[in-house]
Amino acid sequence: MQKTSARVAPFAHIKNQLLVLVLSVLTGLVAVVSWAQAADRDNVAAFLSITGFDVAIDSIALSATSAPDLLGMNQGDFGAQWTAVAEDVFDTELMQNRALNILEATLDDELLAHAASFYASDLGQRLVQVENDSHMADDDEKNLVGNAMLSDMQESEDPRIDLFRRMSVAIDPNDIGPQAMTEIQVRFILAASYAGVIDLRTDEDGLRALLNENAEEMADAIETSSLANAAYTYRDFSLEELVAYTEALEHPDMMTVYELMNAVHFEVMSNRFEALALRMGDIQPVQDL
Repeated sequence: MQKTSARVAPFAHIKNQLLVLVLSVLTGLVAVVSWAQAADRDNVAAFLSITGFDVAIDSIALSATSAPDLLGMNQGDFGAQWTAVAEDVFDTELMQNRALNILEATLDDELLAHAASFYASDLGQRLVQVENDSHMADDDEKNLVGNAMLSDMQESEDPRIDLFRRMSVAIDPNDIGPQAMTEIQVRFILAASYAGVIDLRTDEDGLRALLNENAEEMADAIETSSLANAAYTYRDFSLEELVAYTEALEHPDMMTVYELMNAVHFEVMSNRFEALALRMGDIQPVQDL
């Protein structure tokens, strides 16, 4: 395939699933593995469904459309084969099995039961439903509505904003989501370079430095997007219900569960993006007739 010089695009294209279910790095997974006792596979499968994490994994496939943008290209550069290749790489059954395999080996039964008991409640199931819907909603509409709602909340000093911030801290207390985003982008771009898709005119250190130039701007964008997304997603919940959800997320056991789920989400996503980069190298460029 004809190479193109890489123009590194901002990572804002990898959207909702990275902003709502904030990612953790694999070191978090290793820490959990060191003490966890394996849970029963059927229980883990039920856990995925009860918590809505299965839909979060499936929604990773939606990010495939933005992959060429990260290389300064577009889907048209890869011709009619693009859709079939993207669907094959981001096969939802494959991603579900990969997540299930990791969680089966690492998720402690006690932690599983704690998280599942909350999400199986009436409030928990309502939250799962709206979060599932949000994962699959049209991004343009969601951003438009969410940002408008956030603006109104800020004007009225709505206490929900502080709750949304507390939720974000609870699921990523060390604020390493941006680091995970950068890591996925680095791995994807390097894999695309190795596959001959792009001509990367820097080494890995140079690439990381380039991506980190916009770290502060990116962090601000992530916070705003996260708040707007929360405003959209939880718009029909009362203040009391959001307080209950926030406190549930702040429980130490729940925070540990999210640390593991975030690490799994990151591993599945980065694995699929690397696989996509390699497959992109096999697709022939569009030829003018």
